[in-house]
Amino acid sequence: MTLWILLAVITAGVSAVLIWPLMTSARPVEELREDEAAVYRDQLREVDRDRAQGLIGVEEAGYAKAEIGRRLLALADKRADAKGTGGGAASRARHRLAPLSVILCVPLIGLCLYLFLGNPDLPAQPLEARLANPGNNMALLVAKAERHLAEKPDDGAGWDLLAPIYFRAMRLGDAEMAYRNAIRLNGESSERLAGLGETLVASNEGVVTEDARHAFDRAVALDGRNMRARFYAALALEQAGRTDDARRAFEAILKDSPPGAAWISLVSEHIGKNGGAPLAAAPTAPAAAQKAPGNPNAAQVEAMQQLSPQERQQMIAGMVDTLAARLRDDPDNIEGWLRLVRSYMVLGDKAKASDALKAGLKTFPADQEAGRRLLALAKETGLSAEGVTP
Repeated sequence: MTLWILLAVITAGVSAVLIWPLMTSARPVEELREDEAAVYRDQLREVDRDRAQGLIGVEEAGYAKAEIGRRLLALADKRADAKGTGGGAASRARHRLAPLSVILCVPLIGLCLYLFLGNPDLPAQPLEARLANPGNNMALLVAKAERHLAEKPDDGAGWDLLAPIYFRAMRLGDAEMAYRNAIRLNGESSERLAGLGETLVASNEGVVTEDARHAFDRAVALDGRNMRARFYAALALEQAGRTDDARRAFEAILKDSPPGAAWISLVSEHIGKNGGAPLAAAPTAPAAAQKAPGNPNAAQVEAMQQLSPQERQQMIAGMVDTLAARLRDDPDNIEGWLRLVRSYMVLGDKAKASDALKAGLKTFPADQEAGRRLLALAKETGLSAEGVTP
């Protein structure tokens, strides 16, 4: 009941604030017309003074007084019309009641409908009832799973379900606990071990700890196709200063990756960081790969691994030059321009990357969607598009 009283007081206060300006009109219309008539009378007296002082002639004075008199008559007609149509105090009272009625009708109608259709005496639904029917509420689903696991802590499937949810919510301590319980109860699997390792890396701000490295190594031993675990295992070698081993591990990932895989460009960057020749970044979507000339296929990638670093660098440069030549002949290819800019940046040739960016923006202006993609790439890579952007 206290809540209802509080809501009623708040509603009344807000309504009063809204109604007050509408209820206090500036000045009655009748008073405004009386002031206007007084102005006209002053003008008549002024005309008489000017005539007495010889400032205007008799004819001009007559014309002026006639015009002022016409205005006074028109004002008198307006007064008569206002009285005939029920103006005055009664009209002003109706005018003041109109906004009051409009503002109060909405909450009154809503309150009546709620009292008729709703149930104000219904108590708040307890947590138990809400957990029984959580619907699509993720927080309630997690709470329901947590309550279930509190009662049955040996349910491995429940820990399997919660672990990735905790990780995505950045509840890293809970995620580690859930992964360890899932591994203890359900046994080791490549996905569980990789999830545990990734959680440990996130908890240590990107550092692959010894515990995390052991988890990734076990995940790779169980499933060599787990590219996520292989990447972190290679990253552990890189962070340990074992550049040759890290480079070979990243090159092996690149060799085993399907064409157009999302991680190819990232793996290529790490190959370059560890002394190898990075592969020019590839589009991640198969459709984009078909549109972008010069995209290496699986056979080319495999052949590239057999070359020396110098030969591989020459091969990559040749592929990028081929892509640039094709874009000069057929510039209407946004995926090709994006790939060319990225390729030059991977090769460390910022001047050519900038030239490619500007050439692409000439074909795809910045006010188009394709041009905005080029500008986004420029911002991402730190290139300047000065001189071609609007």
